[in-house]
Amino acid sequence: MKQGKIVIIGAGHVGSHCASALMQQGVCSKIILIDKDMEKAKSQALDLQDANSFQPRPTEVSAGDYEDCKDADLLVLAAGVPRLSGQTRMDVLKDTAKEVCEIAPRVKKSGFSGITITISNPADVIAFHFRRLTGFPAERVFSTGTGLDTARLRRALAKALKVDPRSISCFAMGEHGDSQSAPLSLVRVGGESLSDFIKNSPALLGAADLEAAVHDAAFSGTDIIEGKGSTEFGIGAVLADTAKAVLFDEHRMLPVSVLLRGQYGQSDVYAGVPAMVGANGIEYIPDLPLLPEEEKAFGKSCDAIRRAIGTLS
Repeated sequence: MKQGKIVIIGAGHVGSHCASALMQQGVCSKIILIDKDMEKAKSQALDLQDANSFQPRPTEVSAGDYEDCKDADLLVLAAGVPRLSGQTRMDVLKDTAKEVCEIAPRVKKSGFSGITITISNPADVIAFHFRRLTGFPAERVFSTGTGLDTARLRRALAKALKVDPRSISCFAMGEHGDSQSAPLSLVRVGGESLSDFIKNSPALLGAADLEAAVHDAAFSGTDIIEGKGSTEFGIGAVLADTAKAVLFDEHRMLPVSVLLRGQYGQSDVYAGVPAMVGANGIEYIPDLPLLPEEEKAFGKSCDAIRRAIGTLS
């Protein structure tokens, strides 16, 4: 276990909640917040410091600048423009990409050599964009991708199947966005395949609205935006969990957005897939067997990401 230093670029709703989740889980010893609004970064850091007495272990939190990236173990890119009611994640691409163009060279100039996790939307496109601008190794630049979508899928399936979410193993794949796919052939409930569980479960009597569950998982983020204007708690928890896999060198299989090099028939695109995460970043990307219709849906999602990447200069 490495109690390291994490720099978070972007101290708004998402960045500050990521810092809070990191503190609550005792993931690191130091957090530095960087924001173009320095006073906001300082205030967020001070507010977080007030919570230190109630955490499992103390975490040093402060505002800083890009020089602090030099010896950081982990960089979290949370800067960008939040999407508004009625917008998709792709709608904020142009503005967020512009900010990343300003951030990337400053990170590179700092001498940073750690792991980068991007959470700025659209997550898959921004991960590709940041990696292309910095030239950092692909295995050391990835996004939380479909991590949050997978949590939502697990929640929705648990409700449909009348089981505890922790009993379900599943992965959302493709875009962290509207085109994502949910390969139900990979779902396991207590080790049993989804189809077998539904057939054998007396509580379900052979019926479960899986289509509604998949739709709920894909679009619940939009419902949250419509209701309160932003998402923050879920992504904060996902980021902390992913950071833990890196700093604790867990070699854990997580749904993250990575650069594909032939897996699932896709190349030169960042997309959410199960991948092993550890101290070196992305250590292994399995090529899991999908049904033909699932592979087709994943391919369509990758195509949507490629089209967005193609709009970047």
